[in-house]
Amino acid sequence: MSPSARKVQSILRERGFGHLEVLELPRSTRTAQEAAQAVGVEVGQIVKSLVFQGERGAYLLLVSGKNRVDLGKVGRLLGQKVAPARAEAVRSLTGFAVGGVPPVVGLPALMDRDLLAYPQVWAAGGTPNALFALTPGELLALTGAQVVDLKEEECSGDGTPT
Repeated sequence: MSPSARKVQSILRERGFGHLEVLELPRSTRTAQEAAQAVGVEVGQIVKSLVFQGERGAYLLLVSGKNRVDLGKVGRLLGQKVAPARAEAVRSLTGFAVGGVPPVVGLPALMDRDLLAYPQVWAAGGTPNALFALTPGELLALTGAQVVDLKEEECSGDGTPT
């Protein structure tokens, strides 16, 4: 196991989640689609761990793989403008590279309500080819996230949400 994946496994153990197992796969899990294909689940079951920055700090957004983040909603929830963190900032803030950020980095977290619809979800395990499975309840307990509506609404041809 790579040092980053071992680090995530160690953090899980320290926080009382030693029953969760980080798996390193022979193929990339960097994108939600790749991760879903690698473990044979729906793309919505993949937890995208996205780091955003605002005037008052950095935040971890835990987003269903099928959804895009609505920046306006997030900004209103946090009471400030936010933007995706650059790759260098993500590594500096979390200790992990984009595509492998696990939900154990200690940033204030917001969790996409849509993740609650699944009995099991898969989160990044520290590298672009490492994942671990957990329930949405375990994800909440692990991160202390606030469950909110983060997704960008799909629009019909006339611009109204569907």
